[in-house]
Amino acid sequence: MRKLSECLLYGIVDLAYVEASRSCQVAEAMIEGGVDLLQLRGKKASIEQLTNLSRQLHEVTAAASVPLIVNDHPEIASSVPVEGVHVGQDDAPMDSVRRTVDRPIWVGKSTHSLEQAMAAEREGADYIGFGPVYATPTKPDYAPVGLTDINTVYQKVRLPIFCIGGIKRDNLVSVIAAGARRVVIVSGLLKASDITEYARGCKDMLLEASNPSGITKSE
Repeated sequence: MRKLSECLLYGIVDLAYVEASRSCQVAEAMIEGGVDLLQLRGKKASIEQLTNLSRQLHEVTAAASVPLIVNDHPEIASSVPVEGVHVGQDDAPMDSVRRTVDRPIWVGKSTHSLEQAMAAEREGADYIGFGPVYATPTKPDYAPVGLTDINTVYQKVRLPIFCIGGIKRDNLVSVIAAGARRVVIVSGLLKASDITEYARGCKDMLLEASNPSGITKSE
């Protein structure tokens, strides 16, 4: 399984954008394009539906050595061997998540300020999402953090940091220039006419930023 430290491009199979019946097809397209880490998110789906989809998706992701994260519901990770759980600021504390799952997993946390990012590191997060960088309908209750604090967060927090929120291929260069080296892309990927090609373009930009002196482009 791919190490968290190796992951640059984080994709989300969000049921607000993707029909459940197409989730595995979409995941395969993202993985083919170079997505390193996948999350299943379904804010309005039942636990039963998310558990079944997690099981199906994990067959796809495990075959490609791509870790699968479930959003919000640690109980899913008790019955499906996903690699991690992602929680928000209002969800269960990380120690509670780990007790619920009772096996080694990654726990990621959404953060919306430098203070929250540093608190998540102290709390024991394995990685953080930082944003929303730009306004996005998936985070309507949070004002955009903008580009200014990205570099500071990377300096202050010694965890893998995935910038998130309104990031698309056409503004990714600005996010990278602000200091980001890992990103989450949601609607840009899911609404692309060619998900694989879109992901590949984003991954190549991230690879170049991580190693500007002679890299191998994503296959």
